Amino acid sequence: MGGAMIVTRGLTKRYGDFVALDSVDLRVSTGESVALWGPNGAGKTTVVRCILGLSSYDGQIEVAGMDAACQPKRVRSLIGHVPQELAFYNDQTVIEAADFSARLKRVDTDTVEATLELVGVTSHAYKPIGSLSGGLKQRLAIGLALLGNPPILLLDEPTSNLDAGSRESVVSLLHDLKSPERSMVLTSHHIEEIGLLADRVIVFETGRVVLECGPHELSERMGLRSWLHVRISAGTLDEAALALSARGIRAWPNRQGVLVEVPSQRKGDALRAFDDAGYPVVDFEVWR
Repeated sequence: MGGAMIVTRGLTKRYGDFVALDSVDLRVSTGESVALWGPNGAGKTTVVRCILGLSSYDGQIEVAGMDAACQPKRVRSLIGHVPQELAFYNDQTVIEAADFSARLKRVDTDTVEATLELVGVTSHAYKPIGSLSGGLKQRLAIGLALLGNPPILLLDEPTSNLDAGSRESVVSLLHDLKSPERSMVLTSHHIEEIGLLADRVIVFETGRVVLECGPHELSERMGLRSWLHVRISAGTLDEAALALSARGIRAWPNRQGVLVEVPSQRKGDALRAFDDAGYPVVDFEVWR
């Protein structure tokens, strides 16, 4: 990774007597993808709002070496932001929204078509935004954030309102957008997308950073577990559960399959264990 792109020192945000952020120090390097993880109200979105200059704060934020409080316009010009709640004019077409955003950002409108193609919405360019699916609206929002090719993307819960198929498509797009020249900061509740997108995870609780770790360490460090309901060949459920238990994996048969308890980011290990034990997996579901 390169030098620091975002640095906060003692970042503190109060709403009256409530402390939303309590002396947060963090660093995001050039080309690094960092996930902010934690429950609702932990302070993740507040960090994003402070970096964008949408909330006042105590402490210091530097973006590309510039003090964000002293040079807010220059800092914002380096950032593409995708908010959790999208706000579009439903009667506006995709191309109209993109041209309008380009003019606001003082970006050459000749780049709009290439950006829409990059995010996969070119075939919908002349449709009203209100007619688009949730996944396509999210792709459009990412495209608007990319106008001008900013070196920083801030993504606040980028898949929170999407169905499973749309979520997978958007995560794949974001993965393709990772670059040594682009830093990415995302907030998320979905541990699978953190594993696919993040180089590092910063865990927040009640406005404080309580843990920094790699994405594949998060489940174990936080004690996060998932349940897999695995379907295999009929008549082998009891034997398969015993075989998994002998391998140190907690498993119980039920009428339709085998329930397996695993760390959230090690589901693949459990599925491979069925094959290794001689019980090929027919299908499975993740139970939270």
